[in-house]
Amino acid sequence: MKSKLQKGEEMKKAKVLLDASGSLIFTDFTKVRAEDVRTLRKELKKSGAHFLVIKKRLLGLLLKERGIDANLGQFKVSVGTIFSEGGVDVAAGPAYRFFAGLEVPEGAAKDMWTNKILGGYDLAGNAPIEGAQMIAIGKLPPREVLLAQLLGVMAGPVRAFLYILSEKAKQGGAPSAHATTEAAAEAAAPAEAPQQPSEESAA
Repeated sequence: MKSKLQKGEEMKKAKVLLDASGSLIFTDFTKVRAEDVRTLRKELKKSGAHFLVIKKRLLGLLLKERGIDANLGQFKVSVGTIFSEGGVDVAAGPAYRFFAGLEVPEGAAKDMWTNKILGGYDLAGNAPIEGAQMIAIGKLPPREVLLAQLLGVMAGPVRAFLYILSEKAKQGGAPSAHATTEAAAEAAAPAEAPQQPSEESAA
């Protein structure tokens, strides 16, 4: 059992972390090996996040002082809190990958570890986040990957447009304004779905 002095030190550390945080993630760390918890802390630090185990009652008092209405009593287990300097998406990915990477005992549910992500709180938006939603966010690719995918989607029509212009130019010199407009329409138009054979032709 922790002494009053130890609890006081935990509260001081939690206050410092909370002041620098944009979001919180609540996790169940029971049955997670101490060695694995150390690994989690190392991974979280790479994204400016910190993992702290503090009594739910003490954390609840601290959050209440800051006007944060987080219902920690709904969690019937010991809670470990991830304090993230960024938004929810910043630490949700590393947290999900950590739990998803833990070995699942034979016969246990495949999601036994990922379900230890209990929920969270968006401090910037002053809104609680359910566990299922937090897990869904954690499954998303990193922000850099999503941006690259978006750029790829946006670049596709541009490449098609430039190709059509090039082909038009080969056929009859520099494209006219009408040809350019026509090429743009062709590049932007979605591909037509193949026509299904009619019942008569199929017979």
